[in-house]
Amino acid sequence: MDEGEVDDDTAEAIVTTVLGDSVEWQRTIERVVKSVVSIRFAQVTAFDWESALISEATGFVVDAVRGLIMTNRHVVGAGPFTGTAVFDNHEECDVFPLYRDPVHDFGILRFDPKSIRHMPVVSLELRPDLARVGLEIRVVGNDAGEKLSILAGFISRLDRNAPEYGLQSYSDFNTEYIQAAASASGGSSGSPVVNIDGYAVALQAGGATHASTDYFLPLHRGLRALRCIQNDEPITRGTIQVQWLLRPYDECRRLGLSPEIESQMREAFPDHIGLLVAFVVLPEGPSYGMVEEGDALIKVNDMYLSNFVKLDKILDASVNETVNIVIERRGKLMNFTIKVGDLHAITPDRYVEIGGSILHNLSYQAARLYCVPVKGVFVAQDSRSFAVGREKKGFILESINDEPTPDLDAFVKVMQTIRDDQWVVCSRRNIEDMHTVSTVVVRVDRHWTGPFQMAVRNDKTGLWDFTDLGTALPPKPIERQSALFEDMVDDSMNDSVKKLVRSFVRVTCTVPLVIDGFPNGEVSGEGIVVDAENGFIVVARCIVPYDLCDIVITIADSIMVPGKVVFLHPTQGYAIVSYDPSLVDAPVVAAVLSSELSQRGAAVTFMGTCATSSVLAVRTYVVDVTAVSVRASMEPPRYRTTLLESATVDSMLSQQCGCGIFVNADTGIVSALWLRLMDERGRSSSCQVGLPSSMLVGILGELQRGEKPSARFLDMDFGAARMDQARIRGVPEDWIRRIERENKEYRKLFYVKKVVCPPVGESTDSSSCGDALQTGDVILSVDENIVTRASELYELVRTKEIVKMEIVRQRKVLTLNVPTAGTDGLETDRVVVWCGAVLQRPHHAVRQQISKLHSGVYVSARQRGSPAAQYGIEGTYFITHVNGQATPDLDAFVQAVTAIPDRTYVMLRAVTFDDAPCACSIRLDLHYFPTFELVKDTTQIGVWRRFVYKDGQRVERVPGTNGEAAAPIRAVTEPVIEPAAESVNT
Repeated sequence: MDEGEVDDDTAEAIVTTVLGDSVEWQRTIERVVKSVVSIRFAQVTAFDWESALISEATGFVVDAVRGLIMTNRHVVGAGPFTGTAVFDNHEECDVFPLYRDPVHDFGILRFDPKSIRHMPVVSLELRPDLARVGLEIRVVGNDAGEKLSILAGFISRLDRNAPEYGLQSYSDFNTEYIQAAASASGGSSGSPVVNIDGYAVALQAGGATHASTDYFLPLHRGLRALRCIQNDEPITRGTIQVQWLLRPYDECRRLGLSPEIESQMREAFPDHIGLLVAFVVLPEGPSYGMVEEGDALIKVNDMYLSNFVKLDKILDASVNETVNIVIERRGKLMNFTIKVGDLHAITPDRYVEIGGSILHNLSYQAARLYCVPVKGVFVAQDSRSFAVGREKKGFILESINDEPTPDLDAFVKVMQTIRDDQWVVCSRRNIEDMHTVSTVVVRVDRHWTGPFQMAVRNDKTGLWDFTDLGTALPPKPIERQSALFEDMVDDSMNDSVKKLVRSFVRVTCTVPLVIDGFPNGEVSGEGIVVDAENGFIVVARCIVPYDLCDIVITIADSIMVPGKVVFLHPTQGYAIVSYDPSLVDAPVVAAVLSSELSQRGAAVTFMGTCATSSVLAVRTYVVDVTAVSVRASMEPPRYRTTLLESATVDSMLSQQCGCGIFVNADTGIVSALWLRLMDERGRSSSCQVGLPSSMLVGILGELQRGEKPSARFLDMDFGAARMDQARIRGVPEDWIRRIERENKEYRKLFYVKKVVCPPVGESTDSSSCGDALQTGDVILSVDENIVTRASELYELVRTKEIVKMEIVRQRKVLTLNVPTAGTDGLETDRVVVWCGAVLQRPHHAVRQQISKLHSGVYVSARQRGSPAAQYGIEGTYFITHVNGQATPDLDAFVQAVTAIPDRTYVMLRAVTFDDAPCACSIRLDLHYFPTFELVKDTTQIGVWRRFVYKDGQRVERVPGTNGEAAAPIRAVTEPVIEPAAESVNT
């Protein structure tokens, strides 16, 4: 048995103890469990405040004939939902949303009763009238993710105000809640709260995080909704847009309740302890200007009332009609006639997906939380085109491109006039600060992220139907623009140095999808122009990780032009991107790179960009030149710099600058580029290196000549050993003497820490590829050149397919002909997105850290709310088989999965990164997560082609156009830290 589990006999004894040896209770539970189901569900996309999520909950059958299950509203959710119900005998069936209440925490799911073949489906009867203080109850559900748990308790209160679960979460309101102590936890949401006769008297909804207190929803409105469905009647829900709280009489008196009215209300309701008091009155709502916060509700339609049940009943029966209410305000009775609005009309039932973002009309839920009018376009998920960066979520758009967007229809009309890749000004307010209008410049992406489409809720099918909203207008031709750089005012610097301020440009890279272990999103940093005629720029690879991206080059903080990736170095931490110089009328200066190696003690001028993007300079000198390698990251493996020679200077300014150059103060020639590296934690803020410009000269020259760059390298991890360590590793004394004579300053030898795993299909046998290095080998020379510097090793192998090496292995000096690795096929050139899993060929960083590739199908990431997330397809898995069919590469995988019908289970076999085999099943959901792929066009720089699958056929989708099964690129799984709260949905 696993730790924390018990055997069957012990479990039976525990159940008997919990039930107090009551035969009646045991018989009741035996009947109830046949109605209780475990719900495994996904809210497949962000909607309102909620992000896409995967979870488990509980429900119970309330109509066995029609196939109706009641659960919580926060389970069904306001947005798209997919789920399955597992019955007591472990039969499973699909469930579809039929109804979710706009306010109260209950919803109804639909299933096909005929799909349950091996047990009778039994309904639980709803009896909210039986709930009373002191009633012994049982909560029967899926507590803590278990299939069935039975928790005992007693009802202690019937008149608790609905719990608040935080400002950015769904919370019930305008209802009393029932309180008990049953210690329910996650997964018990939607559990029936039953009495000894087996009636459902309430619905489990939430609990306190710091106590064993549970909150149950009364079922008066849930019973009414069920009756309406059974009678084929509309479920009307009315509102006057006022949130009321039940306040005790002592508090009401402090708010101005007169003794006379108190006496009347106490006499009318002797068992009640207070009145309903207005807590939030929404601006511009039906009650605005009449009801005020602090008003006590006395009558509605000449009927005294002091609880929510009667108030709900009246409002639900008066939609689009008027009601007469009487309130008391500071001892004075006031009478108002108010028109009742439709709650369903202010609950969003559609959304727009564009540029990776989700937008819909502001909901009553969100408006109520912040007391704002129920109007405006709410950004439920910001991604790329409408990204808000580090700012808090919760933005309401006011205008796009100076066109007002008061509602979703207006937003759609505006966006239909905007071109792909167009920069527009977006005006918005954060719902937490409606006083401030912020304006940002955003770039509309219509080529990476799938179609511009609207999703509309369909309560007949339980799905959201997608409608194309039009083909994107093509990008506007870019015109030549002019600008001037800021001058550097420093009389101590000569002109050749000061003019290099015009070599600094800003590079902004937007990556639409997580591949190669890098997070998606937008990253900006400075780059150095090294060829103004061809528009070549050197930039850190932590800014441009791969060429599945959009690049914008900003010149002189004024001109923005598109850029393309022309070269990605496999080990040295830099990329070369280009722009079209004909689009730029500005005095750009190309930095002249030195072909000589940096030396300790050399006097240089450090120039770098600070946080304000201003270029600063200081005279200093090189204090050290050493080999640098970034440690491997296992979660997940990502590109890293290996064996880079780095120069550092004696200046604090360099630590404050993300990009810079080391310049000869007399000639203005650049000896090194100061760049950030991505460290093993995935951060680019704390790891900086001075890349010697001599290591760029050869690559740049080949690009300038229109040649394919030669960047061959030894594909392995190296460590550096001092002479004492080299002696221990077996380096002979004559070699140590020779190294000391020929190298006065740099006396370290490199040894092999790990040999990189070859790609799938290539042999790991060293005999198949000539002489090969092994772990522990110490390198003495390459082509008869002693190697003690990383730059020497780099240059000696850069252009050669095979090099002659003298090494020490097991204390013996050997001469080997060692093959080098090229860059062909090194970068990712194809991505398949299936069931929300982002699949690719195992990239170079994976091969650097693993000893054997189990398959050519590697899971790079997964999308939130997707089947991949729901069924446990983890990042860094290797998928080896689909339904028993081997999938050695992406072609085999795509061929296997595209023939499988939708809504069926697929059996996968996989191997984890730690070599542990596993098997799992995953259910297809091609409606929300159709299969598509992105393939690099090898005939054009920076161009990727998008393919979708329809009826098993592969069809190309032209960027900016709409098409069937053209899946959007949604948010991927990222760690989320939830804020602490006093109460939580269970």
